[in-house]
Amino acid sequence: MATTVEILLAATPLLVAGVLLVGLLWPATRAMPIAWITALIVGYFIWEMPPDWLAAASINGVITALSILWIVFGALLLLYMLQEAGAFDRINRGFATVSDDRRVQIVLIGFFLATFIEGAAGFGTPAAVVAPLMLGLGFPALAAVIAGIIGHIIAVTYGAVGTPIIIGIQSPMQVFEEDIVEGGFTVVEFSNQVAAWAATYHALVGFVMPFIAVLMVVHFFGDDEDGSWGPALEVAPLCLFAGISFAVPYWASAWFLTAEFPALIGSMVGGAITISALRAGYLLPDSHWEFPPREEWPDHWVGTIEPGSSGTVDEGLEDISLARAWAPYALLVVLLVVTRAVDPISSFINNADIGVEVGSFTIGIVLGWSEILGTGISNSVAWVNVPGFWLILSALAAIPIYRMTGEEVSAAFAEAGRKLVSPFIALIFVIAMVQVMLQSGNPPTVELQGMIIVLAQTTADILGPVYPFVAALIGALGAAMAGSNTVSNITFSGFQFEAAGELGLPRQIIVGAQAVGGAIGNLVAIHNLVAALATVGLVGQEGRVMRLNLMPLLYYSLMVGILAMLFSYVLFPGLF
Repeated sequence: MATTVEILLAATPLLVAGVLLVGLLWPATRAMPIAWITALIVGYFIWEMPPDWLAAASINGVITALSILWIVFGALLLLYMLQEAGAFDRINRGFATVSDDRRVQIVLIGFFLATFIEGAAGFGTPAAVVAPLMLGLGFPALAAVIAGIIGHIIAVTYGAVGTPIIIGIQSPMQVFEEDIVEGGFTVVEFSNQVAAWAATYHALVGFVMPFIAVLMVVHFFGDDEDGSWGPALEVAPLCLFAGISFAVPYWASAWFLTAEFPALIGSMVGGAITISALRAGYLLPDSHWEFPPREEWPDHWVGTIEPGSSGTVDEGLEDISLARAWAPYALLVVLLVVTRAVDPISSFINNADIGVEVGSFTIGIVLGWSEILGTGISNSVAWVNVPGFWLILSALAAIPIYRMTGEEVSAAFAEAGRKLVSPFIALIFVIAMVQVMLQSGNPPTVELQGMIIVLAQTTADILGPVYPFVAALIGALGAAMAGSNTVSNITFSGFQFEAAGELGLPRQIIVGAQAVGGAIGNLVAIHNLVAALATVGLVGQEGRVMRLNLMPLLYYSLMVGILAMLFSYVLFPGLF
């Protein structure tokens, strides 16, 4: 049993990150290098990790970070290709012309378009893209940010074609491979189980998010001084229909496909069903709802960009059909399905034997480094299988589809590269820190259990049987600090796995709650709020958005906590 001092020291890297990120509001690019150095100091002086193990663990984190960045670059490149070509504005126009009722636009743009962008790009992109689109339609800047952030939360667990699961869960679980195999799974199978259970939480709790997004906007930005719920209740049937239309294919994709697809398929299928119903005249509200007159808006509703002035709805986009505008993303879905579902192709792009070995390195279809620096730590990346490859291929396909000029292509590459700088620095150091903590109990010379195991055991002992209720809140805290579901999963999934094992709880259920919590935390993640507010000229209103978003955060956390208790003790206590 670890001493109190050892427990505090094990928590020190996380505490340093929390104080710098949340307390001092440092950017992750400054905070995480210091947190990593803290982990190195604790690992060397307290856990007595040899320098080669500290270096190897950090290198292992860098390799994982590069895998994530490969995905992020591809996702951003595809998004900016569409923006440069005008296709993304055409997609938005397709949503906006269904109805000019603001409540309907929140459902279609703030929910369906935001969840699609989250599934395709992730990493804070949805609110930063959707908010200015809604601003261009005439929404108050603050309302556009609130709607975009709330609307995409259900999709965050599967953002950037499954990165929070593929990297955030699957990678840290390699440390627990022996336990997972004893439970009857491979690490990949266990990660897919986590993704499926996370979708179950989300589907049962998150299908009401379109209504909550509408309710928040109507209540806080409506004409009625009392914030009447009447206009929101009028579109409740549409909101619930939209939520269920999203949740059913979303849930089925998580259980029967893989983690790359739930957000993409849920938004595409659900959006198509909902738009078809609206175009057929069903579920449209009887009355028309609009914001109060512009001259009555409080100053804090609007920033430096005037609503309706961004030129988002451009009459000059008629030459791009909706089918053509969506074509690169449709191609992406096809490529991902084929490369995951067709066994010969899947086996080929994951075959580590196709290549050459140069010392401890493998170069080929899979890039690997075994026994890093002579330690027992190894890592590899199936770079063709990683969604980043197929995202980049889809982005390149956009060039002939839209007949893009060299200037437009160069601008898209440049913008994607610029947006990659901050995630590059933050991810390198946060994952290096987590790997040092995860590997701290593995060197043969170390007598203490690893930092993560010490923290998990302590938390399990303190919380005991109520642990499932707070599992999602732990994930939410991680995302709120780091601004990323992926980083929260990397940081805490091993912690949650160990705690579940200590308490005899089903690990899929608890780690699944972690994956959901990492999504919830994005409601108040300072990094995401700053990015979204900056796009609508409203920097400085982060605290106001946080306070408003605490309401949906508390709803989601409470409901997931209740479900986790029910799943763990009543419905599925026999799971691994």
